[in-house]
Amino acid sequence: MERVLQYLDDLDDAVGMVGLIFERLRRLLLGLFFYLTFCVAALASIGLAVLHPPIALATSTLLLVLLLYRLATSSTTARSQTA
Repeated sequence: MERVLQYLDDLDDAVGMVGLIFERLRRLLLGLFFYLTFCVAALASIGLAVLHPPIALATSTLLLVLLLYRLATSSTTARSQTA
């Protein structure tokens, strides 16, 4: 009976190890996706600023106003949870 329990414990450890490996892989892929998205957005912003400066200025102004509105209307608990 002790052998069966030992085998089950080893099986549980193996499943946990696979879960930890998948978690590392998930974090790596999410980080890669974040940085890739950030680079694409930066390149698109630079391209827009070079090709159409007034539209780029209007877009950045709208984003700034949106950010200020969100900061002004969000509760303090929501801000402390995201920080």
